[in-house]
Amino acid sequence: MTRFVKNSKEVASGLLIVFLAAFFAWQAMGLPMGRAIRMGPGYFPMILAGLLGLLGLIVLLSGLTLRPVEEENATQKIGFRRWPWVPLGLITLAVVVFGLGIRPLGLGPSMGLAVFISTMASRRFKLTTALLSSFIMVAFSWAVFIKGLGLPLPMLGPWLGGY
Repeated sequence: MTRFVKNSKEVASGLLIVFLAAFFAWQAMGLPMGRAIRMGPGYFPMILAGLLGLLGLIVLLSGLTLRPVEEENATQKIGFRRWPWVPLGLITLAVVVFGLGIRPLGLGPSMGLAVFISTMASRRFKLTTALLSSFIMVAFSWAVFIKGLGLPLPMLGPWLGGY
């Protein structure tokens, strides 16, 4: 069987990224764009969607080849059962925990929990690495978002005695 797919995982990932970029661009279409000198609220999301689509095309094209591939490589097939469901669920859970926990818990605990949960998705999970990564990300986000940008985000939310 002749096919032009070199790596089916890259093709599937590229298609997913392109579809996500198209969805985000479609959502940003309702916002006023403005111009480069006077940007509207839809300008930056549209630029990011375009860059995401470009990166998705690069990933998609890297999985294709111009020369036909004759033999089937069994390790490159994507089966529904072979997907890493536990890591995918943990990454999704980390995003949900951060989104739902930012107001009641504050930036520090919600960021720390999200990073800790996402590090559990790795096959090389170690408790010390997860705790260190969480601490570094909490310190980095405090320095960037609260001190650097001056955003009014509390480090501790009302559930933990903050304001």
